[in-house]
This record gives sequence, structure tokens and C-alpha cells, in this order.
Amino acid sequence: MKSDIFDGLRLRSPSSLSLQRPELLAPAGNWDCAKAAVENGADAIYFGLDRFNARMRAQNFTEADLPQLMTFLHRRGVKGYVTVNTLIFPKELAEAQQYLRTIIAAGVDAVIIQDVGICRLIRHLSPDFPIHASTQMTITSAAGVEFAKSLGCQLVVLARECSLQEINKIQQQIAQQQTSLPLEVFVHGALCVAYSGQCLTSEALGGRSANRGECAQACRMPYDLIADGEVVNLKERKYLLSPQDLAGLDVLPDLVKSGVTCLKIEGRLKAPEYVANVTRVYRQALDEVMTELERPNPLTPFPAREGGIKAPLSVSERGWGRGQSNQEHYNLEMAFSRGLYTGWFGGINNQELVHARFGKKRGVYLGEVTRIHNEQVTVKLEAPLKPGDGIVFDCGHPEAKEEGGRVYAVVSKGKETMLTFGRNDLNLRRVHIGDRIWKTSDPELDKQLRQSFAGDNPQFQRPIDLEIYGEVGQALIAIARDQLGNIVQIESAISLAEAHTKPLDTDRLQEQFGRLGNTPFCLGTLTNHLNGAIMLPVSELNRMRREIVAQLEELRSQPKRWQLHSHVSFQDLLPSSSPTSPTSSSLIVLVRNLKQLQAALKAGVETLYCEFEDPRAYREAVQLVRQPRQQFPLPTIWVAPPRITKPGENWILQQVRACEADGYLIRNYDQLQFFAADRCIGDFSLNVANPLTADYFQQRFGLERLTASYDLNITQLQDLLTSCPPQWFEVTIHQHIPMFHMEHCVFCAFLSTGTDYTNCGRPCEKQEVKLKDRVGTEHVLKADVGCRNTVFNGTAQTGAEYVQRLIELGLRHFRIEFVNETPEQVSQTIHRYRQLLQGEITGSQLWRELKLQNQLGVTRGPMGVSALRS
Repeated sequence: MKSDIFDGLRLRSPSSLSLQRPELLAPAGNWDCAKAAVENGADAIYFGLDRFNARMRAQNFTEADLPQLMTFLHRRGVKGYVTVNTLIFPKELAEAQQYLRTIIAAGVDAVIIQDVGICRLIRHLSPDFPIHASTQMTITSAAGVEFAKSLGCQLVVLARECSLQEINKIQQQIAQQQTSLPLEVFVHGALCVAYSGQCLTSEALGGRSANRGECAQACRMPYDLIADGEVVNLKERKYLLSPQDLAGLDVLPDLVKSGVTCLKIEGRLKAPEYVANVTRVYRQALDEVMTELERPNPLTPFPAREGGIKAPLSVSERGWGRGQSNQEHYNLEMAFSRGLYTGWFGGINNQELVHARFGKKRGVYLGEVTRIHNEQVTVKLEAPLKPGDGIVFDCGHPEAKEEGGRVYAVVSKGKETMLTFGRNDLNLRRVHIGDRIWKTSDPELDKQLRQSFAGDNPQFQRPIDLEIYGEVGQALIAIARDQLGNIVQIESAISLAEAHTKPLDTDRLQEQFGRLGNTPFCLGTLTNHLNGAIMLPVSELNRMRREIVAQLEELRSQPKRWQLHSHVSFQDLLPSSSPTSPTSSSLIVLVRNLKQLQAALKAGVETLYCEFEDPRAYREAVQLVRQPRQQFPLPTIWVAPPRITKPGENWILQQVRACEADGYLIRNYDQLQFFAADRCIGDFSLNVANPLTADYFQQRFGLERLTASYDLNITQLQDLLTSCPPQWFEVTIHQHIPMFHMEHCVFCAFLSTGTDYTNCGRPCEKQEVKLKDRVGTEHVLKADVGCRNTVFNGTAQTGAEYVQRLIELGLRHFRIEFVNETPEQVSQTIHRYRQLLQGEITGSQLWRELKLQNQLGVTRGPMGVSALRS
């Protein structure tokens, strides 16, 4: 790793900073990936089992694999974390409990958890088993870290959207508030465009929930941008929601200095070659960063690279000469690349995050086709290419079949290079001058990577430190320590004799004890405390060395003994049922502008929610609702803060509270804190999917009601309502599902040349924008006060057919939501749902009527598992 990785950084002396070496955490979708991670220097791996993990498409391990896998990892000095990072439904709690018992008993080092209720269950089963709060918990602030700590978590994986500045701010705040927990960040791999744990796209479009490990990657598909009814000509830019892949290589020194405890590589669906490649690059880079930062007087400063950390590592035509670490960048691009970029680490740059030209793997950019002649393609190469490498020709239509194949011959003439291909390997009539060429395969690199984890003998070794003691007539004593704190003491079976020639010196001791080939160890420091000129047969030194290895391996492979209570159960944590009062059903209406609010007021709605793009408009909304009127009871108005709160954004919450509404719709952990003294209702983004989660929010935070998770279908919703007091809940029965909620601003990226809100000209305030998908549905795009975008499903969804059944179960609060409907559509829809709640029409009548009369395109939503009729 060359020193350009430190570009543009002013490194402080370690005397002013206690630097911790972050753990390097690699993904493992199967055994080969686990070996690839271990043999290329991972400190820990994370993996899923066959249930409850966010990558159900990975091969994954089984519960039966756990003892063998953990023994292998621990013998090699590597930790193993199991992902249980999905929402758990009510009927799954018994199975989840048994699953967790197996994991804890197997000596796993920690679990990575999304579900609040499952954190509670683990703490009930075991007081000391480590819990890591998954990035699926959408933690973006000190309040989120504090929330995780209160649940019993030992580490927090921050949202990928956190910048270095925000990470530093969170560290500072949790230290001040004495709520510090170790923080983990993703350092490399695919970037979800939506906040993890808040993406409902796969659920809305195909009934496959990302919160259940079944993401269908709708963000990687092409979309047309429609502004004020017209398609915007973006030329070849169609992949408007597909970010480049994250590569934190260039900001490693800053990440180390931020004090993060763990650097995580994404990729449990990737091949073992990917795991080997990326792990090796980051292992070497991180070791070099630590060496540099720990030097007494590190170089200050390094020459700055043009563009700083915001400069992407590879975007189509960008040149190859990007400083001196070409080999590392080349390896990362060959591992898997949709373009590599520092993500949000350098802050928001909406012109860089999403280049929008493709949403799939490309590799290394080679150049453009300059000539096609005599079955040869000519290119000015910008990266190395050799016979046997695989390439693809990119004509700007990645959704179509692309020409490509293995290169047969590479002949350079001056600045140009002629490429020849095997006969009939590709159709050159489909290749054009100007096509971009990408290298997609490097068999030589793949072979090297496979060799790195082939065979049974350890290839990556970790140092052990030795202290040697002894004097004439005594046994030789060797004390060995590994990096994990394991210590063994071995004594020679033969007493030391006086040496007349060639006494044991440090060099000879290092030579004999350093022969650690085919073991997990290499010799670190050796301290020689021998007294006098003494000798011991080489055979005895070798025996002692072998004994050191055997005893350290034995110590390492002991399973972790976590406490595990045998006589407790999730049932101990279930809320007690309370009798329901025979109140009538209530219709709650959420509106997104003042005209819709006026229509809802006119319709006599008693409970109103407002979610406006600009919270300053809430004051006018509250005044409107509180005007004298002939309605009794008087309507109440609840307003919604934005979904995400980051460090420094409490001014938005203050703006929201300034309207003095009757109450607030709570979306995240900051808001639980900020509005603690106010009337509050928990929104869907809290991901309440089981009674243990519901009970926690209800009892600990005193929320008046909770919105049931949008991941629940009707059967699961019924299970939730029968396992808790049904009056705790409200259910959204009509809405345009908020599919993507993202830091990426489509308005700024594609309707301006600006990088963020400071220079974009605010197109979001001037234009109505939709995204049209491949089947022609136009999805509504909205921005909030924090410039975060939400894509709402263009088709409204209804659970009308299940309302009667939900009423029978004791549910009384039903919500309907509007996005861009006209006041007339709002009035009509409210009228129909009121008729439904009063039993005047059936769910199927409502569904048909709204579809017929308003062409709202209402479909049966995720609540439905089948077309049941009421």
C-alpha cells in the first residue's frame, strides 16, 4: 500500500490521541468465503444461518455448522458474528428463542440484531451475550446509540449515510453524555440507496421484504425522470437510484482517528474471490495506516490529491493515473464495482454518488473503441490488459445484451492497442466506435486469490510474543502470549547446561522458535532473559515450540461460555392483555398539504395527521384546525417530523414543536427523546412487528398508540393484535407506500448541477417530479426539510377487505394517507372509508368503486396474502 492513502491529511502525534486499531470485519456467505476471509487477514467474520437473516439468498450456514465453524475461527484468532438482522413476527418468537439459545450455546462472539423485541429477548435469556445493533436499526445520532445501549447492545453499526464529520460528532456527544458504545461502520461494498431498515420497495412492488432478507434490488433498475408531466432527457443516465459502490480506502486514516471500533466489508452474497481480494487490500492498508499513525513524528502533511476524498476512484472515463495505489484500486475494481466512491464519508455530493449510467458490475475501465478493422478492435488503453482477460463493450444500454468475451491477443502500437478475439466469440457488428470497454475478468488475479485460501494449512499468521527465562541447572521457561490475551508457559524437560561453544543467544532462539510454518502463528517479539552462557538440544527447543502451538490452539478453540438461563422464556416478556372498551372505530387521515387538510376538515375528520415538506407550514395547519367550528368533538392535529434526524438537526424538531400541535408522530430515536414530554404516537418507521417490541415502546416511552409495521400481512397483523392489547395500535389501511427513503436527492442530482442544498437552486420547491419504472408506473418523489427524498408508490394500496376482521379483533384506529391527491379525491376517499367503518359498504365494494370512479389504481396491499373478500 503506497503512502498516497494518507493524502491531504494532517496527522496528529499519537501523544495527543490514543489510537485504537479497528477490527476488520469480513462477510461470509459460505465455508469458502469464511476461509477466504481468515486467510487474508480478517479479524472477524459475520454470517447468516438459514433463518432470520438479511441475506436469505446467500448460501448461508446451518445451526449444525456452528460448533465446527466457531472452532475453526477461534483457533485462528478470528471472531464470528451471526446476523439475526430481520424483523421477527409474533408466531416466530418461539422458534427465534430456540435459535438464539443454539447460537449462544455454540460460543458465537455476538449477534447482529435489527428487531428491538429480539434485543430484549436475548437480554432475558443471557445477561452477558454481546448484541450488536444492526445498520437495519437506522441509527444516525447519539440518541440512537443511547437507545441501543438502553436495550443492552454492546456495539452500534451506524447507518452508511453518516459522514466522517457526523461520526466524529456522534463520538463526541456519546462521550459527553456517558452513553458511549463502540461504533462500527461499513468501509467497502454495495451501497443501498435507501436507509437500511426503512426500505419498503421490494415489499410494495413484489411482497418480498428487505426487512426480512428478501430485497429484490429495485434500486438497480432504470427509471425515467418526469418533471411537471414531461420526461426529462438525461441521455444515457437511467439508473437514477443506483449508487456507486462504497470504497473507504482513501479515508482509512480519518476513520481510524474517528475512533470507530470496527470496519465492515459488505458482501455476503459475493464469491470467495471477492472476500479474499477486498479483505487483503484493507488488511494491508489498515496495517500501514496504523504503522504510519503510530510513528513518533508522522509526516505532516502529505501532498493533497486533486479532488480530495470526494474524488471517486473510478467513474467511466476518469483516467488510470490516480496516484500510486493503482494495484489496490485495480484489485477492488476487479472484485466488484459499479464505480467506486467514498460514499457519504466526505459529506453529500449528489453529482458524484449516483452516476446513473449502469446499475450492475463493471470492473476496470480500459478506454473507448477508436477503430474496428480486420476482426480487431483498437483502443487507447487506460489500464493493463493481457490475453485471457474478459471484457465487455458498453454502448450505453446496460439493460440490453452486451457484446463481450475473452481477449485472444493484445498488440500495442504506439499509444494504441489492437485486441483480437477468438473466432465466433463475439459479433463485432454490434460493437461501435466510442463504446466504452470494461475489464470484467482477470483469471490470473482470480487464481492468485483462490490460492490464498486453498488447502488446509494456515496461510495468514498472527504474531505471538515470547519471553525466555533460564539459568544453568534449571529448566528453560518459555512464556508465549497471543494478541487475544491467551498465555501459555512451557518448561523444558531437560535442565540447561553450561555452553562451552555456541551458547543460546537471541538469534538462535528466534531461529528455533520462529519455525512456525503451517501453524496459525508467526513469531512477533522474542525477549531473551537467559542468565549466562547456556545450551539446550535443538530437539528439545523444537518440542517446546510444538507444545506452545498446541496449547495456544487448545486455549483458543475453547467455546465462549456465555451465561444462558434455562428456565426463562419470551412468554415472560409478553404484555398482559387488558379488556377493550366498546368504543366505535376511528378514522385517522394523514394529509401532505393544506388543501388536503381543508378537505379532510370539511369531511368532519376528528383525528388529523400532517406530514409537510416544510415544518414551518405546520403553524398555519394548526391554526386552521383550531378555528371555531360546529364540530364536536373538536378535531385534533398531530404533526410529523422528518423520518431521519442527524447530529445538528434538532433545529428541525424545534421548528416542528413550535406549531404547538396536539401531538407528534414519532419516527426515530431522537424524536422519542425530544418529544418525551408531549403526546406521541409511534409511526411505522419504528418497525413494530411483534409484542416484545410493541411492549417496549408502549411501556418505556408512553406512546399513546403504535403504528403496526408495514411488513406484516393480515395473518401476522392478527397475531400481533391478539398478543397485545389491540387498543395500543393503529393500522394504515390506505396509502401510497413510502418505498425508498434516502439521503440521495434526485432533484439535486438530475434537475440541477449543484452538489447539495447550498447550490442546487431548490428544484424540489418548483417542480412536481415522478419516477417512471419499467412497467410504466409513475412513482411520486418528495423531498423533506432535510433534503431527504421519499419515493411513494404511484399506486395506492388498501387493506379495506380486512377491516371488518380487524374490528372484530378489537382494533379501533384506522389510518388512511394521501400524497398528491386533489381535495375532491381526498373527500371521496374519506367518504368511502367512513362508509366501510360503519358497515355500509364492504371492502371489496370500496376497492372496486375507488378503482372505477377515481382511477386511483388502488390495489390490495402488503396486508393481503391472498385476495380474501369481506
